[in-house]
Amino acid sequence: MKNLKLKSKLAIFNTTLREVFISSLPLAIIIIIVCVFIAPLNNPKDYLKLIIGYASVVVGQSVFLVGLNVSILPIGMLVGGSLIKLKKASFIIFFGLVFGLLATVAEPALTVLARQTNMIMPIINETIFIWIMGLGIGLLVGFSLYRIMKDLNIKIVFAVLYIITFIVLIFVPNEFVALAFDGSGATTGDISVPFILALGMGVSVTLSKHKSNDDTFGIIGLASVGPILALSIYAIVLNLHYKGVLPPEQLYAPGTDSTVREILTGNLGGVALALIPIIVIFLPFQFFLIKQPKKDFINILLGSIVVFIGLLIFLSGIDYGFAFAGKYIGEVFLEPTRPEWFKWLLLLIGFILGAAITLSEPAVTVLGEQLEEITNGHIKKNTIRMTLAIGIGFASLIAMIKILTQVNILWFLVPLYSIALIMMKFTPKLFVGLAFDSGGVSGGALTSAFLTPLTLGMAQAIAQKSTTGGQSILVNGFGIIAFISVTPLIAVQFLGIVYDMTLRKVEKAAKEAELKELEELALLVNLVEHSSKQVKEHMDYELKENNDTMDLIKTEEGVNSFDGF
Repeated sequence: MKNLKLKSKLAIFNTTLREVFISSLPLAIIIIIVCVFIAPLNNPKDYLKLIIGYASVVVGQSVFLVGLNVSILPIGMLVGGSLIKLKKASFIIFFGLVFGLLATVAEPALTVLARQTNMIMPIINETIFIWIMGLGIGLLVGFSLYRIMKDLNIKIVFAVLYIITFIVLIFVPNEFVALAFDGSGATTGDISVPFILALGMGVSVTLSKHKSNDDTFGIIGLASVGPILALSIYAIVLNLHYKGVLPPEQLYAPGTDSTVREILTGNLGGVALALIPIIVIFLPFQFFLIKQPKKDFINILLGSIVVFIGLLIFLSGIDYGFAFAGKYIGEVFLEPTRPEWFKWLLLLIGFILGAAITLSEPAVTVLGEQLEEITNGHIKKNTIRMTLAIGIGFASLIAMIKILTQVNILWFLVPLYSIALIMMKFTPKLFVGLAFDSGGVSGGALTSAFLTPLTLGMAQAIAQKSTTGGQSILVNGFGIIAFISVTPLIAVQFLGIVYDMTLRKVEKAAKEAELKELEELALLVNLVEHSSKQVKEHMDYELKENNDTMDLIKTEEGVNSFDGF
């Protein structure tokens, strides 16, 4: 029996490992092409770093995902379902805030982003950064649950929140604008999304007035606004503290001379800090509300150890060599010795990576399956996957253009978000929630692990080439997750509008067909009635003729009888 269970777990791990490996192949191919053929590395030891870093990221993410399915995800579902037992709305909202916060601080993509930010601007403490972003998620999760209970119109809520957000950004230092949007995309990933969705589904089923799919979707999209506002406020406070003059940025140099063992040891505390709060808060729910069988409870605890190991390997792989590869590729195409047109090849690289990572992203596949089910097959899951892949491919391409031209990111984001908000007027309510949810889950761990170092490397190379110093790395280097997050808002709403138009055409055609059938039926009835009338008239005539004939016969018989008499 134990051997069967072990084989089953190994089979699950092998399947997950294969999926993660396939999803990372575009990265591996580009790393090989650039680092081996276009611009070989000077130090042969760096190739070993790349191999170990890449292998650690793939294996670490696989172990992490396997552990996630047997520990963190069940915790999210169990807690989400048990919150309803508290009955009081205030308790549900409070625990929604707490679990939104705790689930977010464990996100690997957010941890990666915090390290990248701290490396460039040491005044931004990694731990504070993570907990501020988590608090932003938690507050908006609580508000999202309140919205469901009070049945507030989700379109109006999104419009108001983003108007407030862009007003607040007027007062935020330029160095933090792109970072705030990137942080928003990095906070909603493999750990936080299941928790938040479970809470939303539980509340919508039991406490929503409508109890429909419209209430289930949108909670991730609303939660994603929280980190933007939270980091914006943090940035304003920092700016006031330093009286408008922030300390100079540091060189962005991922990949150190530290050994693998030193990096693993250094990451132990951070990974533990991310996961332990979730387990600690889960325990009282288990003992007083959930009451899982002892065997299942132990499996969850053992699964959390697997998550810890996977996350530790994943983050250490990034620190050792994976982020170094992204930065190196971002800088290679901007070397002064290369022709000017060479840097524009980064547009092609950005598009390929954005599209390929999206196609292999599990969250995108799940979204496609949900959409196909909800639309009764009118929109196929591959349609949403391809739409998002092309959209996010172009989002990555636009991010590269923004960096190469050093245009302020708001010149891109304001029009894109404006389009998304305007489209809400014409989009079915269900698709509005789906669109903003998909924007929250599109930027995965690989995006933070590779694409962000690539764009930071580009920004640093451009700044070094510029005679005036160029834009700040924080201003110009961040933003790719922001573009990846906003594109699905437009793409999914576009599908929703198309679906709505198609549905209306189908309904119109059905009504016309039904009306035509009724008209034909009425015509048939009239025809039958007319025929019946004619038949009746003919029968009456025949009857009259028969009666006249009988009368004549009787008269003749009477006459004959009289003559005989």
